[in-house]
Amino acid sequence: MILVDSNIILDILTEDPKWYKWSADMLSKLANDNPLIINDIIYSEVSIGFKKIEELEEVLLGNFSIYTIPKEALFLAGKVFLQYRKQGGTKNSTLPDFFIGAHAAVQNIPILTRDVSRYKTYFPKVKVIGPEK
Repeated sequence: MILVDSNIILDILTEDPKWYKWSADMLSKLANDNPLIINDIIYSEVSIGFKKIEELEEVLLGNFSIYTIPKEALFLAGKVFLQYRKQGGTKNSTLPDFFIGAHAAVQNIPILTRDVSRYKTYFPKVKVIGPEK
């Protein structure tokens, strides 16, 4: 099972000139041997690009299963966000990446993302699949 971050999905949907090929290739490669999942936060982030929920669901539900973030992950996201703020983080609201990273950490799910550094910094035990530097 692989948790797919919204940046990967958005790269493909928007045909991002820099990241489309990498994201599409990685998603295709991983889909051969792994169920692909998203969570509530990723669903919400991707929804911004759609006018109707039916259009969003047609794209997502044909390719991904949606998993609800467990309470333990929600708790962990708050704790990690507090750590981020104490280390000088400047965002005043809880960042979606903390919910996504905590979900992956609590359920021991690898995450496919381009935002490698934040996940590795705050969730060092999560297997992060991302672009090589």
